[in-house]
Amino acid sequence: MTFDLARILESKRQHRRALAALPIEEKLRLLDDLRQRALDIRPAQAAESSILREEPAVYGAKKP
Repeated sequence: MTFDLARILESKRQHRRALAALPIEEKLRLLDDLRQRALDIRPAQAAESSILREEPAVYGAKKP
């Protein structure tokens, strides 16, 4: 596989143009498909995330 950045970027532009040209009904159907995939993936991610839990850093908090 070759890494041709110009070709990759042009391919992305063409794909975006093709998506923009779709009728709204098709765009909504694609959105529904993406939403369903996210819901299907979510339980798997939740199971993996229970392995390690870290509290997020608190930025800008003053120390007591």
